[in-house]
Amino acid sequence: MAFEYLTNVPLEEARATYLAALRQAGLSYRTETIPTSTALGRVTANAVYARISSPHYNACAMDGIALDAKQTFGASETTPARLKEDAFVWVNTGDPLPEGCDAVVMVEDVVQEEDGATLYAAALPWQHVRQIGEDISAGDMILPSFSMLVPAALGALLESGVLKVEVVSRPVAGIIPTGNELVAPTEEPQAGSIIESNSTVFAGMLETWGCIPKIYPGVKDDPALIEEALRRALAECDLVVLNAGSSAGKKDFSTDAIRQVGEVVLHGIAIRPGKPAILAHAQPAGRSVVPVLGLPGYPVSGILVMEELFKPVVESLTCQPAQPHEFIQAAIARRLTSSLKYLEFVRTRLGNVNGKTVAVPLNRGAGVVSSFVKADGIIHIPQNTEGYEAGELVNVQLTRSRAEIERTLVITGSHDPLLDEIADILKRQDRASSVASSHVGSMGGITAVKRGEAHLGGIHLLDEASGTYNVPYLRKYFPQGGVVLVECVQRTQGLMVPKGNPLGIREFADIAGTRYVNRQKGSGTRILCDYLARQNQLDTETVPGYEREEYTHTAVAAAIAAGTADAGLGILSAARIYDLDFVPVCEEQYDLLVAQSAFQLDMVQRLLEVLRGAEFARRLSAMGGYSLNHPGEIRQWN
Repeated sequence: MAFEYLTNVPLEEARATYLAALRQAGLSYRTETIPTSTALGRVTANAVYARISSPHYNACAMDGIALDAKQTFGASETTPARLKEDAFVWVNTGDPLPEGCDAVVMVEDVVQEEDGATLYAAALPWQHVRQIGEDISAGDMILPSFSMLVPAALGALLESGVLKVEVVSRPVAGIIPTGNELVAPTEEPQAGSIIESNSTVFAGMLETWGCIPKIYPGVKDDPALIEEALRRALAECDLVVLNAGSSAGKKDFSTDAIRQVGEVVLHGIAIRPGKPAILAHAQPAGRSVVPVLGLPGYPVSGILVMEELFKPVVESLTCQPAQPHEFIQAAIARRLTSSLKYLEFVRTRLGNVNGKTVAVPLNRGAGVVSSFVKADGIIHIPQNTEGYEAGELVNVQLTRSRAEIERTLVITGSHDPLLDEIADILKRQDRASSVASSHVGSMGGITAVKRGEAHLGGIHLLDEASGTYNVPYLRKYFPQGGVVLVECVQRTQGLMVPKGNPLGIREFADIAGTRYVNRQKGSGTRILCDYLARQNQLDTETVPGYEREEYTHTAVAAAIAAGTADAGLGILSAARIYDLDFVPVCEEQYDLLVAQSAFQLDMVQRLLEVLRGAEFARRLSAMGGYSLNHPGEIRQWN
């Protein structure tokens, strides 16, 4: 391709042309593995998964006494429970839950006696206990690819056993000042001398954008010396800025020098200041392509060109653009209460649904570090305020930009690890996009879509009358239409049990008498579980723990792996994560319920393409327990 000297290409065209030329030449980022403790501000090169659960032991969440809750059943003001000294253990917050105990009673609720203690209220199993995996379950995706490692993220990684992390390497940016008149900064420059300050300015900009700047000694206006300096920088750096000499004066040698070592893509941009900018690249022996920018000597020109034309190049090499902070009004997706005692900060996910910003509050637990990782913003609940009702407008302090929120797909409903994999694939396709998923069960997903608080809902609801999944619920809850049911996967539900299946569980009816761990009411798995119990004429009161609820399949698996439960209904992929045995019970249909108003959105259509794609199929095959029939196709247009 032939390029004119000092062309006059429009800015947008110049940016697009340059980036396309760099991509065609093979521009790519580098990666490195570093200790997690030193990774602040770095960007993940791949999805990061938890190695251990957080917490990794059942922890006491209050100062008080630990005990077996059933000892207190029936306790009241009139019939208190009187406990001997050997019936409980004094504990402090953070202590491991003692063997044989399943609850903690706060010290304020304990009346100490000379030979024991008296309780005037019954304790509930697992009250004031942080159970294994409450925050993060081993195998959970903590961060998708190309995520910024903020302080809370480092805490989440370390708590989940990730001591080393693969990150995008910080590109080394070489800066070469040129000119006979340049002098080092001084208080008394001579007439005709130009203080060389541009390099410091450009180095600061590049460092802010995530680069490691490297300023080379100034070079005189000599073509051979400039070429020599360029070759040295190209051998040592990932990108190079050549300052001054880009115009058409008699001492402007930058263009010819760059042509000696690489290829000039454009020389001359239709902006003022900054017109003489040179956009180029070079291919040093044994190295990837190196972008080269020739800047005008005037500082304002150089800064403008750096901002408008080189920053996008840097973003390609760092994989993470800068994120501004601001406040936004959002409709809260669910009721949010407060104790009145404090100014409360609630982390939240954000997304734009039907033209309004929706805030989906995250877990507020004191130990829930992962909510900071996931948060798009923070809701402030003022002191002496009871909270907010669902649908109420609240002010949210943004931790991500408005543009990113506009490109956030809100999925609310049934939990499945495949949603994390979908989010990661989408993130790898478009770094500006993200998925905000909330695990509230299939019925919660229907409610969110119905109220216009989610683009999609994950559902797997069995209709007992017909024996079919999901479609009957559309007729029931959307009699006027307005939704689309999209096929996702067929998955295996079964009983997760410890390795070796020590209790010899072979079918669902065998859970009688076991320590069971269940999913929350309203989830598709809980509906299935209740149905199977009725089918097997199983009295759930004979199943200890049947009312013990977890919100994800991996949390159920974590409880079984930790030995606090003998069985729980879940999916095969969760069992595999924890190396549990699995007793298949049934195949079920897991679908995505899409609001018709959102169906044609680019984000939704890209998700459907992901469902149909080879990468999604490959990841599901690796996870196990899934089969694909017609993923991404419409099952029902209601």
